[in-house]
Amino acid sequence: MRVWRIVGVLGATASLLVGAFTSTATAAPPAESCVADARTPLRQFRATWVSSVVNIDWPSRTGLTAEQQKAELVRWFDDAVRQHHNAVVLQIRPTADAFWPSKVEPWSQYLSGQQGGDPGYDPLAFAVAEAHKRNLELHGWFNPYRLSMGTNLNALVPTHPARLHPEWVVTYGGKLYYNPGIPAAREHVENAIMDAVSNYDLDGVHFDDYFYPYPVAGQVFDDAATYAQYGAGFPTVADWRRDNINLLIQEIQEKIKAAKPWVKFGISPFAVWRNAATDPLGSATTAGVQTYDDLAADTRRWVREEWIDYIVPQVYWAGGFAPADYNKIVPWWAEQVRGTDVHLYIGQATYKVGTSTQSPDWSDPAELSDHMAFNSTIPEVKGDIFFSAKDVRADRLGATSLLNSTWYTRPALIPAMPSLDSRAPLPVHALRAHKTSAGVQLSWRPTSADTTSYAIYRRDLAAGDWCADNDARNLLTTLRGQSFVDTTAVEGHHYLYSVTALDRASNQSRPIPAFVRR
Repeated sequence: MRVWRIVGVLGATASLLVGAFTSTATAAPPAESCVADARTPLRQFRATWVSSVVNIDWPSRTGLTAEQQKAELVRWFDDAVRQHHNAVVLQIRPTADAFWPSKVEPWSQYLSGQQGGDPGYDPLAFAVAEAHKRNLELHGWFNPYRLSMGTNLNALVPTHPARLHPEWVVTYGGKLYYNPGIPAAREHVENAIMDAVSNYDLDGVHFDDYFYPYPVAGQVFDDAATYAQYGAGFPTVADWRRDNINLLIQEIQEKIKAAKPWVKFGISPFAVWRNAATDPLGSATTAGVQTYDDLAADTRRWVREEWIDYIVPQVYWAGGFAPADYNKIVPWWAEQVRGTDVHLYIGQATYKVGTSTQSPDWSDPAELSDHMAFNSTIPEVKGDIFFSAKDVRADRLGATSLLNSTWYTRPALIPAMPSLDSRAPLPVHALRAHKTSAGVQLSWRPTSADTTSYAIYRRDLAAGDWCADNDARNLLTTLRGQSFVDTTAVEGHHYLYSVTALDRASNQSRPIPAFVRR
């Protein structure tokens, strides 16, 4: 009886599998056949933004019943699974309100149509449960300072913190904002966010690009009195404003890690920190907005100081677009994260496909796929988030389908974050594989208390693929739970399955194998 010599497979612990299976001996695979395929990376962050403000994505309109809202959200999550995404970024505090029974702020008007209106269930609890059921990370998306999409303070519920503290409020550009320069207002914002972090099993806290508001021609953000009161030691109001936002970022990061060290903190800013003409450290762009100068958001510093776990610059321009070229901005951001523990994901403008006249390239169905190809050449780019969910689903010009069929044909693990935790969980125990009428049934027992999910790999022994799992060619799925039925297994084939355990930081255990003939 001869045995399979499993040469260098399944990562660093492959030697455990040597001599495990009966068949004809095999040699080591050619080195070129084991080169990881950039189209099927083993680890890549993939998500959509599901926006709730003015009912962009979910709920699709106000006044839906609880069951209708739940059904809509489940469909968004099912979309993510079908597209081999592994996370969803869900907006749960769009305008100083809440998609959960907050102790700090009222129910969001985008649920019932009326601020303070109880939707009849806990949307955030439902969202967390349904996302995790599908092994999707759920990142709660919070807008820090935007208070209202209108200017009528009295339209807010009487108990709203802004009604109780009108001195915190600034009217600007047709909207209301909390004043970032007032320490009590900043503390309130942090408390509102931490109410969700403390009470729900979120995987991440996510901010978008709104800090101080985008400039509006002819209008002044009226914080001169606040600067006079709190700005001692800062020579300019611009320096003081940047410090206010820096304090928000530092303080919320510290509070998140003190409460739940595994919860990731990420920010998705406008992609231009500064133009090179303004600052030689800036990007080769001529954008009209620069976050450092116009939004008081020193996004580069947040990366260099490692105050955040990931950054998602909104690179919402096509390759070759002269004022802001995708192919120049992404490498600039790669340089900023290099040498830090901060992950770089790219924000993608799915909403521009087939609708934008800014650049003719948005009429090309391949534009987003070209972005993926470019990203694959830059090691620092670890994933993408698409804005927004309804545009991904719309699949205008077939761009989403093309991207998925080219770049998302296999599942992918979330990129590991050793800065949060670098210790892999223990492997699974008592893995069993057997034939059933439906396919191949796998079952196992967990070993580590810190295990969150599992990855399942499969090799068809006749194919002779003994390469290490350095891409996702053999990755069948990831899941929570301790059983799986492979319905795609073919009758008469001999398969080698392996199961690994993954923790909250996506550290992966060594694999445990099982052999079965379907």
